[in-house]
Amino acid sequence: MLHDFILAGKRMRLWQRTGESYEHVLMKALGYAMFAPQYPNLEIEIKVGLRYKPDLIAVKTQNDFAFWGECGQNSIRKTHWILKHTRTEKMVLFKIGINAEQLIKQIREEIPAKYRMNGKLTLINFVNEIVKLTESKQIAKVSKDWFSKFEI
Repeated sequence: MLHDFILAGKRMRLWQRTGESYEHVLMKALGYAMFAPQYPNLEIEIKVGLRYKPDLIAVKTQNDFAFWGECGQNSIRKTHWILKHTRTEKMVLFKIGINAEQLIKQIREEIPAKYRMNGKLTLINFVNEIVKLTESKQIAKVSKDWFSKFEI
């Protein structure tokens, strides 16, 4: 299914693949709206020639990324691999309505601090009502009351 969004003033058409939830598509859209002003070359789901394909990416050079965004379910092992094996300056995990404290505790236990230093890893946890709040699919900017932000 194809979804038409207006994100930060730009029309974006995002495809929802078979088996992919609308919430996953929405998190990519919201992540784009949040970070496109800061990363003008931000793109959604492009291959970067690595083991993993990012949901959101701002490429500097090969294996050198200004921004990497992962939406929804992804393992701590995957997050650790990306932080360890790429030169990613900023990685953001996007979730909806999770127990953030539990996830942060687990990430801090399993991913060494040297890979998370200086605000390199951030969690954005959207409120449970985010689908309803964005049903128009016109997201000029992401309201601060739509999410909680955690530096890990």
